Amino acid sequence: MKTALITGVTGQDGSYLAELLLEKGYRVVGVVRRSSTENFERIAHIKERLELAQADLLDQYSLIDVVRVYQPDEIYNLAAQSFVPTSWNQPVLTGEFTALGVTRMLEAIRLVKPDARFYQASSSEMFGKVRETPQTEQTPFYPRSPYGVAKVYGHYITVNYRESYGLFAVSGILFNHESPRRGYEFVTRKVSNGVARIKLGLDRELRLGNLEARRDWGFAGDYVRAMWLMLQQEHPADYVVATGETHSVRELVEIAFQHVGLDWREYVVQDPAFYRPAEVDLLVGDASRARRELGWQPTVNFRQLIEMMVDADLARWERELRYASVR
Repeated sequence: MKTALITGVTGQDGSYLAELLLEKGYRVVGVVRRSSTENFERIAHIKERLELAQADLLDQYSLIDVVRVYQPDEIYNLAAQSFVPTSWNQPVLTGEFTALGVTRMLEAIRLVKPDARFYQASSSEMFGKVRETPQTEQTPFYPRSPYGVAKVYGHYITVNYRESYGLFAVSGILFNHESPRRGYEFVTRKVSNGVARIKLGLDRELRLGNLEARRDWGFAGDYVRAMWLMLQQEHPADYVVATGETHSVRELVEIAFQHVGLDWREYVVQDPAFYRPAEVDLLVGDASRARRELGWQPTVNFRQLIEMMVDADLARWERELRYASVR
């Protein structure tokens, strides 16, 4: 039985990855930060099958200790300060978690378990003000946020440890990937949740920023499969993971409202407060290498993804309303 260590196990990607690895017969150890409030909602259905260990990307010794105790075969570093707008308000903290946290984990591996295979969650936000379209593994980076800058550091320090110390260390340059487990602060979930609340009469408007920003959106459940495949290869390499299709926030909104029989123009308000200081206008990835070498391809298309998210939020709010009515 292989042992996998996942940082960020309580997040969207961590929960889907933990499910996948459990299905494949892994012993799964989820790394969680000590907190006065626990948020295990995304892993509640599998929590009894996981082992949870306390460690923190800000604390070098805790990472060394968790790697020493569990001796993992595979380590997936998914933890980060991962919300782009927050990175302008907390740029130093973002750098500590999202950049230097990667170095601390790599150091723990180098010192304690150098034969472990390491996956780093890189991001399409590293491309930022894109130099070419679509973006590939060879496209130069031009990040447009403190988050994107921190991810570039995390990406290159992973390359550096691979080349300097011979670690099996890879980065997945994942484009936007969503699901019903996405955080409410992300635009896809903000839209699906807002549409559900409007449909049920709980809200009357949805305030959004730039409707013309375009992204390459896929399903998180598909993307964690690519992470696992990267660590099963004979040689370490970095891969772009994307659908190869681009859609605007406006299209996202149209599909979501259309799915519940409403006209989005009657409810959506564009609010300058939600515009980024420096916008990333167009991201679309070329995952040819992942398709060719990993045999990976997405299984959920854009419309299916948005409708899945709206349906999940509708069902959740309907449960909430039923519960409230019988209390």
